[in-house]
Amino acid sequence: MPTDALLDRFLTGLDPLAPVAVWAHGSLAGGDYREGRSDLDLIVVLPGPITPRTVWRVALLHARLRAEPLAAKLHCTYLTPATAAGADRRHLTWAHEELFKRPVTAVTRRELHAFGRVLHGAPPAELLPPVPDGQLRAFVVRDQRDFWRPAVAHAPRWRQDAWVDVGLTTFARATVTLRDGRLITKRESLAELLALGAPAEVVEDIRLRRYDRPEPPTEEWTARRGELTRGYLGPAIDALVASYA
Repeated sequence: MPTDALLDRFLTGLDPLAPVAVWAHGSLAGGDYREGRSDLDLIVVLPGPITPRTVWRVALLHARLRAEPLAAKLHCTYLTPATAAGADRRHLTWAHEELFKRPVTAVTRRELHAFGRVLHGAPPAELLPPVPDGQLRAFVVRDQRDFWRPAVAHAPRWRQDAWVDVGLTTFARATVTLRDGRLITKRESLAELLALGAPAEVVEDIRLRRYDRPEPPTEEWTARRGELTRGYLGPAIDALVASYA
């Protein structure tokens, strides 16, 4: 299985860095992973500190994995025990085939505590502080209000599969987290979207591309799908934020 082969090579390549822990979150941990379609979302805890030499070794590790079929989908953030606390702190990250820094969000941290998959070493509860409900809700509202709502205004990006998929499923998952205090998978979010009044043909489009073998979309459909998504998502985010901000 290509996923297992990639993870094995990744874990072997990490050995010289002596990781304290390696965890999977997202679809790979939550039981909704689709090989070749889902990202491989990982967290590595290194003993620290993360020096320029550490950054070089991490970059070299990922460069050596590029020949693996699914390497482009492997996204990994690197923490240390001393820097693990604080959902706003930015950490060394490899994603989209480059290095940069980003936070391990409150949602990711809650996922790790709820159903994180331990690939090596200590479990999340030993190294990550728990996420209070208020902190989780505040992040979800802020993410919808400050990132996704402004993004709706940029029409061209909504012709892309990824924006439609992630924008709608993230909205549904945010709604459930705020309403019920729980996390759901992308598969579960599709049923939730229908219950929330999202355009049924767009929801079916997401389902086909994630779980089936659809025909390549026409340019006419991607344009119409984008407008349907934007027309639904803007007011829906406004109503969600007004209810929970």
